[in-house]
Amino acid sequence: MLATLVDKPFDRPGWFFEVKWDGFRAIAEIERGKVRLYSRNWISFNERYPAPVHAFHNFGHDAVLDGEIVVVDKKGKSHFQLLQKYLQTGEGALAFYVFDLLYLDGVDLREAPLRQRKEMLKLLIRGDNLVRVSEHVEEFGVAFFNAAVDQGVEGIVAKNASSHYHEGARGRDWLKIKARQEQEAVIGGFTEPRRARKDLGALVLGVYQDDDLVYVGHGGGGFDKKTLARVRGKLDPLIQPNCPFKIKPKTNAPVHWVAPKLVCQVVFQEWTGDGIMRQPIFLGLRDDRNPREVKRELPKALPTALSANSEIGGRK
Repeated sequence: MLATLVDKPFDRPGWFFEVKWDGFRAIAEIERGKVRLYSRNWISFNERYPAPVHAFHNFGHDAVLDGEIVVVDKKGKSHFQLLQKYLQTGEGALAFYVFDLLYLDGVDLREAPLRQRKEMLKLLIRGDNLVRVSEHVEEFGVAFFNAAVDQGVEGIVAKNASSHYHEGARGRDWLKIKARQEQEAVIGGFTEPRRARKDLGALVLGVYQDDDLVYVGHGGGGFDKKTLARVRGKLDPLIQPNCPFKIKPKTNAPVHWVAPKLVCQVVFQEWTGDGIMRQPIFLGLRDDRNPREVKRELPKALPTALSANSEIGGRK
């Protein structure tokens, strides 16, 4: 189940509003004590994040859970950059926030309303240990969004409490509202470093339009020395003579083109009139994403049925 990006928050009875966690979306399958933890594109997280896997060994039920692997700071706020560096630094607290229950002890719950799935989930998972329930508020999405802005989190997700779970579908039952501009991007090249900087200067970024990779900007911010070296190490085997973009972009330094196989996440200020991200800042690599599925993410207008009786007051 995927969320559709919309342009503003809203209030609505019968809708849940929860934090949009800034991490790796993951499915946990528990069957007879055996646990599989994997991404939406079937990459296993068992070895990378063994702690939540071990936590589910004593779960006591067969189940399939949908959630997000995150690393939170002392204030409980998730940071994608902390998650990227967690295996090296151990900084922050690793957690698996569960927000949906799809199967339980042989019973398929995907056709049950979300409200029922959430109630069952709270009975299964209690406390604030490594595996946690993603809490929500009902009806008052505008105030919840404003609080998210104040806390500096990525955004919120609105969910129809009566909705069923449609695997892999993106519809209007789950909506996301961003508090800051973030975008997934495919790395199509990198420039040579300047002055005292080492390994690379800036990443040349794109998104897919149909079968074509189109340029959406380049950015060199957000790196430390270790991250520069790590990303360069992953890019070197992908270097190729041909430009992967439909139209070859101009760069401000000598460029190395790469096969478009790596996806990163960036935060940026705004889209320009010609479709370029202004000042994209690197947050981390996303090996849980298929590059061909990376599209320009622009918010849709909030459906009239949701905004008609709501007081829309979300801050930009």
